[in-house]
Amino acid sequence: MNEVQRSGCPINLTLEVVGDKWSLLIIRDMIFGNRRHFRELLTKSEEGIASNILADRLKTLVEQGIVTKADDPSHKQKAIYSLTEQGIELLPILARMAGWGRKYLPVSEELGIRAQLLTEGGPAMWDDFMAELRESHLGAPPRRGAKPGGTSVAARLQAAYEAVVAKRKRSLGRRAGA
Repeated sequence: MNEVQRSGCPINLTLEVVGDKWSLLIIRDMIFGNRRHFRELLTKSEEGIASNILADRLKTLVEQGIVTKADDPSHKQKAIYSLTEQGIELLPILARMAGWGRKYLPVSEELGIRAQLLTEGGPAMWDDFMAELRESHLGAPPRRGAKPGGTSVAARLQAAYEAVVAKRKRSLGRRAGA
């Protein structure tokens, strides 16, 4: 950490590492959107992060040990970003934040569906999802007891999101045709 810590409080120290809006949104996009390349993180951000801010936050997340950066074997000029164990363990915090936001704020249905499922699934679902993230980001072996060919948590969250988006498009299409 480059700056002087304000206190030894665990909440303060955590906020000094991931307390800005963009860092948590980058981690969110890596977890829920499986975005692993700079261009994906830049162009697919709902919030429209600027490239200089993204570059700065990725650098900080790498320095803090939350994300790693490696050369992408499929393209010499690309890097691939992966969550570390520290980054993966932020999932329950993001799930709780999403649940709180869904309960108290006017979230959209399509962006709130994942929060609903994560809240309903609770810690058991979060553990399964973190195990999946360990496989994809850390190369960990599949978790014991995982059902081969079973639907992953990531796939269930994505399918629920896509179903809400499709329902909304059908609803808008009916209104336009009325």
